[in-house]
Amino acid sequence: MASPNFWDNTAHANKLMRELKVLKNTVEPFDVGLAKLDELKEFAMIAAEDTVLLQQIQQSLQALEQTVDQLEVQTLLSGEFDHNNALLSINAGAGGTESCDWASMLLRMYTRWADDKQFKVNMIDVLPGEEAGIKNVTLRISGDMAYGLLKSEKGVHRLVRISPFDANKRRHTSFASVDVIPEVEDDIDIQINPEELRIDVYRASGPGGQGVNTTDSAVRITHIPTGTVVQCQSERSQLQNKETAMKVLRAKLYEQKEKEQQDRMASEYGEKQKIEWGSQIRSYVFQPYCMVKDHRTDVEEGNVAKVMDGHLDTFIEAYLKRK
Repeated sequence: MASPNFWDNTAHANKLMRELKVLKNTVEPFDVGLAKLDELKEFAMIAAEDTVLLQQIQQSLQALEQTVDQLEVQTLLSGEFDHNNALLSINAGAGGTESCDWASMLLRMYTRWADDKQFKVNMIDVLPGEEAGIKNVTLRISGDMAYGLLKSEKGVHRLVRISPFDANKRRHTSFASVDVIPEVEDDIDIQINPEELRIDVYRASGPGGQGVNTTDSAVRITHIPTGTVVQCQSERSQLQNKETAMKVLRAKLYEQKEKEQQDRMASEYGEKQKIEWGSQIRSYVFQPYCMVKDHRTDVEEGNVAKVMDGHLDTFIEAYLKRK
């Protein structure tokens, strides 16, 4: 990096800078933790019968333990794309309004989780349900290790509750699928021939058909050879929507390319599952009891409201440790 020619190759330089950032984010907290531990050891040697100081040392040790737990999770995120931003999609399963409402609940859950992590959330595209909720939504979640953490959420999520849409107050089961792929950088070698793209523009709309824009700013791009379709309506500028949609397309095409060339990514993406009974990775039961259970790790949480407010770290960390 000290070379005067370092920035001659911008793509290579940016890649090295990202790698440096990842290494710093791993090494620096470790060094700080070691220094803190040495400091507490010295305090413990002189504390003697000082009850107040001993209590402060105990509190500091508990805080240090939490830091160590976080560092342990970081060591599990060593995949090529784990430090990338994440593109997260939620799709309602069969079940009409029930499933659309469940998809909107999951959207709220992941948004709150991201907010707690101080990650940035951008809604790239959303298709509202006919009566309530959403049929599908795509988010970009930006932050260090966003993909590495969220990759554990890929799969079918099942909800059991007394339906607010059923006049007879019967218990219903709903399904929604969550898909997560890493946002790839521009220096990734993906060749997209503009002649193989069909680009459609349309007017963005919100729930109930209410117009968001008065111009045709939303963009839909179809990659004709693969049939891959992406769309974006989050920006007011057609150009910005096109740029965002192209980023999503690059990520999807890169995923397909890696799957075709080798099975290297198979452990991260797995096989697509049907959005139905028996294929769920996690169940959220509101009735007749309260319980969230991850069927891959057997981790359970009795406080359903807490989970729906975005407290997912227990499930995420258990999955990463299992992997």
